Amino acid sequence: MIYEFKTYRAAPGALDKLKQRFADQTLPIFERHGIEVLHCWSNTGQPDVFHYLTRFQSEDARKNAWAAFGADVEWKTIKAASETNGPLLVEQNTHVMAAEPFSPGE
Repeated sequence: MIYEFKTYRAAPGALDKLKQRFADQTLPIFERHGIEVLHCWSNTGQPDVFHYLTRFQSEDARKNAWAAFGADVEWKTIKAASETNGPLLVEQNTHVMAAEPFSPGE
């Protein structure tokens, strides 16, 4: 399994709009392209930051899913319509992780 831990930093005052777009519009498109979101978090120390964790069957599946999402016409339309007053997202970071066997004490 391949996991991604993504961090989004919203534009000033845009976090609620970013989270609403994510929940209502982005997640259904993710699902259509095989991007499984396992959990989302807010950052209590940084009120403009949002995190989420995704899971993929393989690195190829991850790359293909993101390429399909980036090319999705519905996503491009939603993104453009939601950003008429400027971008909602100013920075994003992604940590890609492969699951490893783990035994405590080793």
